[in-house]
Amino acid sequence: MIVGSALVSLLALALSAILFQKVRIAHALTYAGCCVVCLVLVGDGLNHMLWGAGDGVPTLVLPFGLPWMKAHFRLDALSSFFLVAINFPAALCSLFGIGYGDHAPEPGRVTPLFPLFLFGMNGVLIADDAFVFLVSWEFMSLTSWLLVLSNHKNAEARHAASVYLIMAVFGTFCLLAAFGLMAGSAGAYGFAQMRAASLPPLAGGLVVALTLLGAGSKAGLVPLHAWLPLAHPAAPSHVSALMSGVMTKVAIYGLIRILFDLHDDVGWGWGAVMMVMGGISAVMGVFYALMQRDLKAVLAYSTVENVGIIVIALGLAAAFRDYGEAYLSALALVAALYHVVNHALFKSLLFMGAGAVQMATGERRLDRLGGLLNRMPVTGLTVLIGSAAISALPPLNGFVSEWLVFQALFKGPTVEHWAMRFLVPVVGVLMALAAAFAASCFVRAYGIAFLGRPRSDQARAAVEVPPSMQVAMAVPAFLCLCLGVFPVMVTGFIATVVEPLAKVKLPAAMLGWPWLSPVSATAGSYSATLVLLTGVALMITTILVVHHFGTRKVRRVPAWDCGHREVIANAQYSADSFSQPLRRVFGSSIFQAHEKVEMPPPGDTSPARFSLSMVDPVWDILYAGVIRTVGYIADRLNRLQFLTVRQYLLMMFMTLVLMLLIVAARQP
Repeated sequence: MIVGSALVSLLALALSAILFQKVRIAHALTYAGCCVVCLVLVGDGLNHMLWGAGDGVPTLVLPFGLPWMKAHFRLDALSSFFLVAINFPAALCSLFGIGYGDHAPEPGRVTPLFPLFLFGMNGVLIADDAFVFLVSWEFMSLTSWLLVLSNHKNAEARHAASVYLIMAVFGTFCLLAAFGLMAGSAGAYGFAQMRAASLPPLAGGLVVALTLLGAGSKAGLVPLHAWLPLAHPAAPSHVSALMSGVMTKVAIYGLIRILFDLHDDVGWGWGAVMMVMGGISAVMGVFYALMQRDLKAVLAYSTVENVGIIVIALGLAAAFRDYGEAYLSALALVAALYHVVNHALFKSLLFMGAGAVQMATGERRLDRLGGLLNRMPVTGLTVLIGSAAISALPPLNGFVSEWLVFQALFKGPTVEHWAMRFLVPVVGVLMALAAAFAASCFVRAYGIAFLGRPRSDQARAAVEVPPSMQVAMAVPAFLCLCLGVFPVMVTGFIATVVEPLAKVKLPAAMLGWPWLSPVSATAGSYSATLVLLTGVALMITTILVVHHFGTRKVRRVPAWDCGHREVIANAQYSADSFSQPLRRVFGSSIFQAHEKVEMPPPGDTSPARFSLSMVDPVWDILYAGVIRTVGYIADRLNRLQFLTVRQYLLMMFMTLVLMLLIVAARQP
């Protein structure tokens, strides 16, 4: 089994990184080895997808695991797809790490854990029983936690790691309970036995709820997202790219594996819950991002938005399936998996771009950057493509997947049910609002960081990053264009993955080239190829007209500065001023945003001051209350260690009496 050999290679790379971590070149060799192993895994996944080998691969059984059950591993169409979707961005992050790894605050704490993190994520994908799945899931969580904690001297990193660890343990506990319910009293923890079993309605509903809590917390669904904007910025940038672009997709895989394969009786009610959670996550995530001043925090909150879009599509698929609309359910699943691929590409690209900016300037605050496009042209161009893709602008890949989700949403009201007719338009409005906010968010982030004039000496001294890092960013940027212009490259593969889950085969004509016609051959069609050709034709026409009627003289002038040149670069538009209109409209009610301006009186030479305060409503309402409650209970229980001997004996006696009363009450 090629996957098994690749995973053993990752363990060997981790061991060699530990043994030779004092050798400088060892870090680069470890990342290079991870890149090669990930590409091997991509090739194996493509082999199973293209030639259907995954369906014929028997379960690999190894002699370890639970005492009454051995460990089972298997590749099918779904795991093969995610093997490709996860390991290709991981290979790019590894390539990026060759140049960036030594610039991490504690490279010796990062390099050995990097291959172990990859090992845990791939272990989840090939697991064929609950034990291997959960062990790999927890291994993935613990290694990523240690990577977040790598800069342990930083107080923010320690706080982020502690919050992440609590949420990771909570998620694993929920998944453990979900698998326990599916295994039943017989303890059938193999996935094959779980597929064949049937659950009563109450147990089935609990499985869905626990799965949403367990996998949703790892994916970053609102209100389970509290760890994500803390952990992703705290980790090194190539690790942040893995966590945001890749690890969240492992969580999506767990969601699909359980709710669409192992326990496929989800029901329209839970589908509606998923759509609502996804819609709220999409809007709240991008609105959080609009308020951030840290570039990596912007990207982290944007992940919440994109995970919400994927979950909207999964909720639609579950609801359509319950109504017997197998074709529409398959279409929604195709849209969800397409966005999985797209987000893995452009979010990894953007986090690597943020890492390149941080490496070149030592800054992450938007208001300390500016003018980087002239100093870092390759990074600026690739990040521009990634920003346009994540903003769902045609003809890039982000537009195609979100357009497919909208096509599925438009068919929701045709289902004869009041909930779909009412809920789908509301979710559609939320998703449209999120798309508009996303475009505004990345215009703000890219414009402040890369355009205008430098706002600090560090930005003025920035230089382009090493070639390996440039290649790692250029490849996903090119693929964002290819997957947008030629979506048939992906839709055909995804249709074969969806077929065993939705139990329906999508017509090739509906997802073919050059027109994507997912709903009807005569309506709702889109051709990215024609959009690109039209755009190129208009661009060439504009260039010819300008050169024919305009001057050929080249003039170099300062960046536009409101009609007059300012000596102070900070007089340019800032990140806060860009988001101020939206913050005043929505932020005062949602985030309790409060602006305070201190203007000195005439004759006073002291500077004017502007301060902004906001709160996180989810944290203040939900998590802060839980923390206070746990602290209150812990303070009360802490008194038990200061009791006298008589009080301990009395407590033991009362416990014995209580247990005897319980036993007596159970007697017939």
